[in-house]
Amino acid sequence: MNANTGSAPKPKLTEDKVALTIGAFLFLIALCNIWGVDLLGWVVRASTWLEPSKMFRSTAIKSMNGWMSLIVSWAIMTSILSIGIKALGGNVVKFVKSFSIIYFIAYICYGLGNFAYISVTPDKIASYKIPWSMGLSGEAGYIIALLVGIFMGNFMPKTVENMKEACRPEMFVKIAIIIMGAELGVKAAEAMGLASSIMFRGLCAIVEAYLIYWAVVYYVARKYFKFSREWAAPLASGISICGVSASIATGGAIRARPVVPIMVSSLVVVFTCVEMLILPIVGQHFLYNEPLVAGGWMGLAVKSDGGAIASGAIVDALIRAKALAVHGINYQEGWVVMVTTTVKIFIDIFIGIWSFVLAYIWTKHFEKNTDGRSMTMADVWARFPRFVLGYILTFLILLFICLEVEGGKAMGKSMTGAINSLRVMFFLFTFFTIGLVSNFRKLWAEGIGRLATVYCVCLFGFIIWVGLFISWLFFAGVKPPLVTG
Repeated sequence: MNANTGSAPKPKLTEDKVALTIGAFLFLIALCNIWGVDLLGWVVRASTWLEPSKMFRSTAIKSMNGWMSLIVSWAIMTSILSIGIKALGGNVVKFVKSFSIIYFIAYICYGLGNFAYISVTPDKIASYKIPWSMGLSGEAGYIIALLVGIFMGNFMPKTVENMKEACRPEMFVKIAIIIMGAELGVKAAEAMGLASSIMFRGLCAIVEAYLIYWAVVYYVARKYFKFSREWAAPLASGISICGVSASIATGGAIRARPVVPIMVSSLVVVFTCVEMLILPIVGQHFLYNEPLVAGGWMGLAVKSDGGAIASGAIVDALIRAKALAVHGINYQEGWVVMVTTTVKIFIDIFIGIWSFVLAYIWTKHFEKNTDGRSMTMADVWARFPRFVLGYILTFLILLFICLEVEGGKAMGKSMTGAINSLRVMFFLFTFFTIGLVSNFRKLWAEGIGRLATVYCVCLFGFIIWVGLFISWLFFAGVKPPLVTG
């Protein structure tokens, strides 16, 4: 990243650590709510609307105008994120300018997605006094943000290039996941048996996926497409495990040239966009009777943290809407995306371990004549995704409060409104910036076609379908709790 003048400063922190720090800070602020101190009432949230003046509102401050809440949220979040960008050695001035554009466009998209004729589910049409609605729920705003981002990324490349300081989808989604841990901790406390089952099943599912996915993709890349080990390993991790994070971690573990994980990561972003647009709709159509299967499928099939969790959020909303319309079953919100997140988190946890294994193999067998260093646990720690620790801690803290503290469940619920608004905020930034960095023409011009062929063959040839089978194997018959009262 460029500084204002002179040479670029060395980053003081990694993006992963910055995401952990910001996510933990926002969680601690939200935690004050359990003592009756609301420090996040200003956070903007979208409302279902028929009049534009009612598009937004604040989370808790009723006297604050919705559009004022939008501006206040921009000012505060820009300030917080700017500190993180400074710690990364980035250009804060460029970030503020770029992020401001991202923020307001993304929120307008999300507001449009909450237009009553688009978002109102069938059970609420009468209360809004409208004749019809697409019934997509407010998550339609995510899709609008993604599509606008893709349009800008492919037809306004110069504008997007000037915004690259703030195009950080992986950082945004890591912050979202950290603070979402608290929200899911509250939900888990309300149905502890089901939550435990989901976590165990999620762990089993990703072990199965690792054993099958990685080996097959690596074999196909080496055997049929004649890629070298340097290309085949990051490609196998990117396609089969966790996209950008896995390909970058694998590239570092085997000391691949920087261009290798960069090219693979670019492919991940492109295919993630395709999967995000298709798989949630397929999941709604065929799996509305097995919602948790759909959630697990998103986690195993969509190959980036942002894309997977976002797809889980979309299919959560779509399936709940269809189950209500077809069968009159009103599932609680969040359990489908909880399965997606659990699966994805376990995958992320294993990235560090898998990187250690690959680093050891490469050092021991392929680079033993040039590099004789011995592997230590420090290598695992260096590659372990820090944001996962944040997710686990926020989840466990809220779970402990809800289960062990007198009146804990009420305390936990008191902070979920603010946490949910923050989660939506960072998911929204993730969707929009994923679209922005998806310049399909540029990637093709750089000779990415052969890599894309491997990706397409492996992803649509067996990964998606094996992922569906594994999800069905572990989650079929397990249902989310129903809305009561």
